[in-house]
Amino acid sequence: MSEQIVRCPSCAGYGWVEDELEGGVQDCDWCDATGYLYEDGKGIQRRIPHVDYGIVADQLEALEQQRMRELGYQGLPKPPWEQAVRTGTKGGQHPHQRGSDHE
Repeated sequence: MSEQIVRCPSCAGYGWVEDELEGGVQDCDWCDATGYLYEDGKGIQRRIPHVDYGIVADQLEALEQQRMRELGYQGLPKPPWEQAVRTGTKGGQHPHQRGSDHE
């Protein structure tokens, strides 16, 4: 019976979960913080053993890229001045638009 790699249903592929009671985050125990699991033909899931990482690395990378695209990531970095999180900061200004007084 062959196994396939599937996204962890507990952490949705993130590898970590939020602790709703204490407000922090912790590694996902279900997948051992990898975000993915082996699943057999009967739907039984198990952690991917550490010794298998080298064997399945390319497949995990492809699955992670697919997950990131689903979240809207396009694989291209934005310069700091185009990142919404930097709006209103020195890093949020285009270098050519910054004053010459070395703020």
